[in-house]
Amino acid sequence: MDVQILILLGTILTALVLFSLERIPTDATALGVMLFLVITGLLPAEQAFAGFGSDVFVLILGLLILMEALSRTGVTGYVGSIILQRTSSGPRHILLTVMISAVAIGAFMSNTAATAFFLPIVIGLAGNAKLSPAKFLMPLAFASILASSITLIGTSTNIVVSGLMAQYGLAPISMFELAPAGIPIALAGLAYMFLLGHRLVPDRIPAEELEGISKGLYLTEILVPLGSSLVGKTLGASGLGRDLDLTVLRIIRGRRHIVPRADTMLVKGDVLLVEGARENILRVKQMNGVEIKADVDFSLSDLETEDVMLADVIITPSSSLIRRTLRGLDFRNRYELQVLAVNRHGRTLTRQLSRVRLQTADILVVQGASSRIEALERQGHFRILRSTGEKRPNRRRMWIAISIFAGTLAAATFNLLSLPVAMLLGALLVFATRCITPEEAYRQINWKVLILIASMLALGAAMETTGTADFLAAQIVALLGSAQPVWLLTGFFALTVLLTQPMSNQAAAAVVLPVAIQTARQIGLNPRSFAIMIALAASCSFLTPLEPACLLVYGPGRYRFVDFIKVGAPLTVLVYAIAIVMVMVIWPVYM
Repeated sequence: MDVQILILLGTILTALVLFSLERIPTDATALGVMLFLVITGLLPAEQAFAGFGSDVFVLILGLLILMEALSRTGVTGYVGSIILQRTSSGPRHILLTVMISAVAIGAFMSNTAATAFFLPIVIGLAGNAKLSPAKFLMPLAFASILASSITLIGTSTNIVVSGLMAQYGLAPISMFELAPAGIPIALAGLAYMFLLGHRLVPDRIPAEELEGISKGLYLTEILVPLGSSLVGKTLGASGLGRDLDLTVLRIIRGRRHIVPRADTMLVKGDVLLVEGARENILRVKQMNGVEIKADVDFSLSDLETEDVMLADVIITPSSSLIRRTLRGLDFRNRYELQVLAVNRHGRTLTRQLSRVRLQTADILVVQGASSRIEALERQGHFRILRSTGEKRPNRRRMWIAISIFAGTLAAATFNLLSLPVAMLLGALLVFATRCITPEEAYRQINWKVLILIASMLALGAAMETTGTADFLAAQIVALLGSAQPVWLLTGFFALTVLLTQPMSNQAAAAVVLPVAIQTARQIGLNPRSFAIMIALAASCSFLTPLEPACLLVYGPGRYRFVDFIKVGAPLTVLVYAIAIVMVMVIWPVYM
C-alpha cells in the first residue's frame, strides 16, 4: 500500500472520529482536514482551495441568499399563515397537512430550513387543537428529509454529489433528474408515516402541558433584594413553592452554594436557583419581595417602550451560541437581550443561568426589543416558538422575490443558464431590487455549511489524486467483483447511510462517492447509477436525532434516541426498496 494512501485513510478515520465526538465543530474539523492534506503534500494548495471557487460553492451561496430574500420579504410567513388558515383541528388532517407542506417546501430548500420554518407553526397548530406536538414534530422532520431527493437544491448534499461527479468526468445532476426516484420515495414515506409511523411516535408530554410546549420546566435565578419581605423568613414560609409552584434547587449566597431546606433562613442578596413552568416564573415579576435576577441586571431604556417583547426561542443546530455560556458570550451587552429562563428537554439544570452551556434544541425565554430578537432569528441563532407580539414582515417586495426565485429555477431547468450562474444571477437581482441588502444576506448566511462543503470537496479530490479511491475500489472488486450489481448498490447504500449517522451527509458522500465511481468503472458498470444511489442514501437520515432537522424536534418533542430507530428503521428500509428499483430502471447499471 502506498504511503500517501495510508496517510489519507488515517486522515479519513481520524475525521470520522472527530465528526462523531463533535468536540470540535464540524466545519473546523473539515477545515483542518483540508489544511492537513496541503501540509502533508497529499493535495496541492491550489487544488485543495479550489472548492471555495467551485460551481458547488457558488451555487449554494446563491441559493442561501435567495432563501434569505424569501424569508426577509415575508414569503415563508405568508405560506405559513395560509397553512394555518386552511388546517382543521383534526389530528389526522393536521398530520397530513404538515407533512405535505413540509415536502412541498423542502423540495426547494434544505430540510433543516424547512423543519425550522414549520416548527413554530406545528407547535401552534397542536396547541390550538389541544393535541400533543410530539405526534407531529417527528413526522415534520421526516417529511422534510423525504423531500431532499426531489430536486437538486432540496439539500446541499445533492449539490456536493453533483460537484464530485463533475470532478470524476460525469455530467452533473440536473435540477429534476432525481425526481423520478425522489417523488415515489416521498409519497411512500408520507404514506408510511400517515398510516403507521405516527403511531410508533411516543408521546411523553404530560396532558397538563398541552397548552404549549414551552410550558415545560425552566431554570431561572430569583434575587431576594434589600427590603424584601422574605428577608428573615425560612424558605418554607416564603411561599415560592406554595404560591408559585417553583422548586428551589440551590441558594447562592456570595460564593457559597447552599442546599435548600425548608428551614433555611433567607437573607438579603440571596440568589435562588429555581425551576418551574414558564408562566409561574413570569409571575415572579408581579410578586412583591422577589425579582428575576435578569430583570434587575437588565436596564435597557427600550424595555420601557412598546417595542419590548418576551419570546420563547429554540436554539438551532447551526447557531453560534451552541456550547457557549451566556457569561462567556456577554449575551446581554452584545445582543441587548436578556435570557430569563432555560428549558432543556425535560432535564433539570443545576448550574447558574449564566454558566449553563447552551445546546441544540434548548428553549429560552428571551426578553428585549422585538427588533433585536427578530434580527437574531434571521441570523440563524434561534427560531421563535412563541412571542408576546406579532411580527410584521415587509411584504412590499414579496412577489418580486417569488418571481426572481421562480425565474431562476426556470432558467436552470430549461438549460438557459447553468445552475450556479442562475443562482448567482438570482442573488444579484434580489440585491438590485432591495428584497434584501448584501449586508443582511451576508450576516444571515450559514458560512459553516459553505466551509464544510468546500473542505469536503478537497477530500474528494485527494482520494482521486492519491489513488485511494482506486485502491479501495480494487479491494471491493477483489472481494465482491462477482456479486450482482444489485448487491453492490445495496452495499454502498448501506455504507453511506451508516456514515451519515456520525458525520455530516456531505462528508459521508465525499468519502463514499469516489470509491463507488471507481468500483463501477473497474467492473464495467455505469458509475452514474452508483452516484445517484449514494445521493439518495446520503439523504436517508432517519435512524438517529443527529441529523440537524431531527435535532430541531428532539427537544420540543421530548423524544429519546431509540425513538428515531423505532420509527426511522422501517422508513429507511422502505426508501432503500424504492431507490434500488428506481435506480436500476432509470439509471441502468449496464452501459
